[in-house]
Amino acid sequence: MITNSLVLVGEVLKAPKFSTSPAGIEHCQFTIDHKSVQQEAGMSRQAFVRIQVVATSELSLLTRELMSGSNIKVTGFINRHESRNGNPLLVLHAQQIEMIN
Repeated sequence: MITNSLVLVGEVLKAPKFSTSPAGIEHCQFTIDHKSVQQEAGMSRQAFVRIQVVATSELSLLTRELMSGSNIKVTGFINRHESRNGNPLLVLHAQQIEMIN
């Protein structure tokens, strides 16, 4: 089995957008910003990540509580999507979302 797992803590940028697929699956999309200081080669390094998150119907109740400025912990896997103009994007597919106070 090949592992693809990511845990990221961040702040929700804008209220989530909701949609329903042709198969009737509810999707929620939002973007989070992650900022931290990481250690690399004995040095402190600023880390900044802005990534789109996609959550499906099983997480819909929690995602309805999200708003701009919410701090959350997202656990899931990353996958490649294409933007409307064909550019590749990395997207975090949420399998678990936790609110952080």
